[in-house]
Amino acid sequence: MMSEFEIERNKILIVDDTPENIDILGEILSEYKKFIATTGERALKIAKEKLPDLILLDIMMPEMDGFEVCRRLKSDNDTKDIPVIFITAKNQVDDEVKGLEIGAVDFISKPISPPVVQARVKSHLELKLSREVLELRNYELSSALTELRETQNQLIHSEKMAALGQLVAGIAHEINTPLGAINSSNNSIFKELNFLLYEAPQLYRDFDDELMAVFVELLKKSAEKEYYLSSREERKHRKHLQNLLELRKLENADNIEEIADILVSLGVYDDIEPFMKIIESPKSEEILQVANKLIGIRFSNRIIATAIERVSKIVFSLKNFARFDLEGKKVMGNINENIDTVLTLYQNQFKHGVDLIKEFELEKLLDFVPDQLIQVWTNLIHNALQAMDHKGTLTIKTEMANDFAKISITDTGKGIPQDIIYKIFDPFFTTKASGEGTGLGLDIVKKIIKNHNGRIDVKSEVGVGSTFIIYLPIL
Repeated sequence: MMSEFEIERNKILIVDDTPENIDILGEILSEYKKFIATTGERALKIAKEKLPDLILLDIMMPEMDGFEVCRRLKSDNDTKDIPVIFITAKNQVDDEVKGLEIGAVDFISKPISPPVVQARVKSHLELKLSREVLELRNYELSSALTELRETQNQLIHSEKMAALGQLVAGIAHEINTPLGAINSSNNSIFKELNFLLYEAPQLYRDFDDELMAVFVELLKKSAEKEYYLSSREERKHRKHLQNLLELRKLENADNIEEIADILVSLGVYDDIEPFMKIIESPKSEEILQVANKLIGIRFSNRIIATAIERVSKIVFSLKNFARFDLEGKKVMGNINENIDTVLTLYQNQFKHGVDLIKEFELEKLLDFVPDQLIQVWTNLIHNALQAMDHKGTLTIKTEMANDFAKISITDTGKGIPQDIIYKIFDPFFTTKASGEGTGLGLDIVKKIIKNHNGRIDVKSEVGVGSTFIIYLPIL
């Protein structure tokens, strides 16, 4: 599937029956790919064929006006999701309400202000892209989870399924946490978009070019902030800003506390001079609230991206874990990444009393069967956690040892008595309580290592812990 970043983007359809207006908009939006229509019928045809990312639509046109064009666009499944911005000399509130009710996302009044057009177009293109990316990611996650369900039947009778069954609760928690963050952020975006789509346009109408330029600079500065303040730091900066604003003797002095609070939230507290035109505006608080909501959407998008990355990593690890290669073909791969697949699935268990130390020093690639070695790490890590009662230190180290890759897994558990240590690789031998193990885990591990022309050793001391050492040849 082609990624969303490979698809040709930022296509704009300009619909206006006046050539002069088309020329002006074409020059303002020179950086975008544009399609032109001078009638409603032509606009509908181009929209369905080219599927632009945004439509700038004049209302006053002969034969078919912009309202009717918008209605038809929204009634067609192919074009209903394309955002429409009306560009018109009609400035009546009733007209704007009518336009929003039939599906428009914004209004731009004539005479046209280039900064306003550029800002609105850029904002709605970014919002459309955010929605499409979120829908794509949700589809991919849904598809991946469906694939995982289909593989479950193949694992039901395997030794691997026994370990996976004990991990299910932790994996569900690890997935539900980022999914909760995605849902919460998505709700926040939806809430803020309602305000920005239906109320903010009224505020934009009062912007002159200078105020719009200052507003855009405020958004840029806030978007660049990477460091988030502690509550104590926020209180300190808020108090400092209040004192500065009180010295200015502002006409809107009653709102100083709210203004200072929003400025700190936007990351503006060191130098407020460039933004005084907004601060001194009679509608300063409303303008700052709009900026704060726009930045809030950007922050929510970051949370969604991080959460998706986390879920994707878990899903990827699950898919690798569940894969079963009937042919057992070896591939050149990174043994550290192979181990990480298992560690990702055990992540929830490490949070409750287990310190994980990774010393991955091996850099060379090995020739191995990925899903077979995943079985090795699963058994050894699972045994180590049980030996420690899930409390202690687990150390995993990879390094070179002559012509071999040396992988060591060390726990701080009970240890293995010397009188039985030689039996632990025997089939059906187990020290676990009835029902907790089949006694086949270490036997399977030894066979897999042998099939890879390697060997496995164990060192253990009662009360101190155990170390399993695997040697795999490097070609």
